Amino acid sequence: MNDRNAPASVRWPAKVGAGLFVLWGVLHVWVGAEGVRQYLTAGTPGLWGMLTGGHAVPRAAFVHATDPVTLFAQGQLVLNFCLDVGGYGVLGFFVAWLILKRASWTGYLIGLAVIGVADLAFLFALVVPGVIELSAGTIAGPVLWFLAVAITPFGLPARRRDRNGL
Repeated sequence: MNDRNAPASVRWPAKVGAGLFVLWGVLHVWVGAEGVRQYLTAGTPGLWGMLTGGHAVPRAAFVHATDPVTLFAQGQLVLNFCLDVGGYGVLGFFVAWLILKRASWTGYLIGLAVIGVADLAFLFALVVPGVIELSAGTIAGPVLWFLAVAITPFGLPARRRDRNGL
């Protein structure tokens, strides 16, 4: 991150927080891209391979649908999930930009609330119950998000109305 391009009011904690949102975004865009790759190369079974493996849904015990209608519906739903995750990654980039380039509390609050809902829903609906495998990759998103929202406020200027409503 180039300090010459950042507003003078953005201090190092916000810069680190923005960097963490960028890392969070990269991780999530990768999930979207991997979902598309699995969809195109391995179909619905490949997609389910990405989204199972937890203690309650081990990959070896998961029974794949065999009828074409169910396979199609499942594939489209899981592909949609992966694309949504990738879209949240793009949102993470936007949040980082708002923080770094605009010193935006609104950007921070979007990261806190919108990305927080997405990541915590994933964690508590899929990882904790054991649908998706608990691993460094699946826990990295929530950890990066938590660190980003914990540190960023210490580097933003005192709360004010952002220019242009952002």
